[in-house]
Amino acid sequence: MTENIHGSLSVIGIGLSVMGAGYGIGTLAAAALQGIARQPEAANKIQTLMLIAAALVEGIALFGIVICIMALKG
Repeated sequence: MTENIHGSLSVIGIGLSVMGAGYGIGTLAAAALQGIARQPEAANKIQTLMLIAAALVEGIALFGIVICIMALKG
């Protein structure tokens, strides 16, 4: 019985990690586009920083997913 609950919570954790990453990257991209629209000459700098931040958000989400999968298997 507790294994089913534990597995269900792990699946919910995976979903929350994916949703959090999607929201974070969406917010990041929206802010970057607004910044580029206001200062087109800084587009290269903004784009580089946006990609670095997006990679960090994806990395954190990946760690969350891996932890949930490890909990699901163990």
